[in-house]
Amino acid sequence: MIWVGLLALAGLVIAAPFLREAMKPAMTDQLRRNAPGNFVTLSRGITHYRWLGATRGPVAVCVHGLTTPSFVWQGIAAGLGTLGYRVLVYDLYGRGYSDRPDGPQDSAFFITQLEELLEDQGITGDFTLLGYSMGGAIATAFAALHPERLRALVLIAPAGLGHDLGRLAERVARGGLFAQWLMLAGFPRSFRKGCEAERHLPSSVPGIVDLQQAQLRYRGFVPAVSRSIAGMVSEDLTEEHADIAETRLPVLAIWGREDTVIPMRSMARLAEVNRSARQEVIEGAGHGLTYTHSDAVLAALRDLMRD
Repeated sequence: MIWVGLLALAGLVIAAPFLREAMKPAMTDQLRRNAPGNFVTLSRGITHYRWLGATRGPVAVCVHGLTTPSFVWQGIAAGLGTLGYRVLVYDLYGRGYSDRPDGPQDSAFFITQLEELLEDQGITGDFTLLGYSMGGAIATAFAALHPERLRALVLIAPAGLGHDLGRLAERVARGGLFAQWLMLAGFPRSFRKGCEAERHLPSSVPGIVDLQQAQLRYRGFVPAVSRSIAGMVSEDLTEEHADIAETRLPVLAIWGREDTVIPMRSMARLAEVNRSARQEVIEGAGHGLTYTHSDAVLAALRDLMRD
């Protein structure tokens, strides 16, 4: 009898993370009712987007990172607006108010979402593309594929040239059922802890820590992060950066000196493959520089955006 009890207990431990995830509320139209911005149905589901900044002028499109949705751009978008830019921000699939489709989340997956959103919004002329963290990897992949569509590429602490996401991410990157279990069991706690560590920092996004942690409430967020770690975040974009260098597309990369997620060695790798890329380092900034050091980021990109 004792063996039956132990087996049942083991089964419960194994199943618990999956059951907790299944019991979370799904992202629904009711939850979206009071969301700012607009929605469009693309080939893989609903995408939430907002136009910020100026009402007329050149277009800047901003792609957020692995875990923090489009509200991460609030301070940067306001600054770009003062420079006369119309700023399009959107939630990647699996985050914010966008749908949570199944399947791999690699560069092709995210490029398709961006391509379809641009088509829906009628963005046919050239524009400036900004990417932060994993969004930097997505922006790089898009720029390598469509350099003729861009005026400039801005990368803020971009993934794609190496990262230090920790042991959990290393195991999750291998994929498989065990990786899914590890992510569902361990990621929520580590994510909350990481967010709390930044609560004392200044931010251009009011209440950002609470907004970040709120993502854990909804079904599909943690699996999306897991799929992205195994997909987009794990892609080496060295060749894409080399291809971009050949096009002479203006590239600005901005790094945080104290970033422990995207290490400074990535800056050196970019310099090796794209010597024409302009690079700036923000002293004292960690990986959250987009919202903790918005003014410094804007100062770094102001000359480029005024050209």
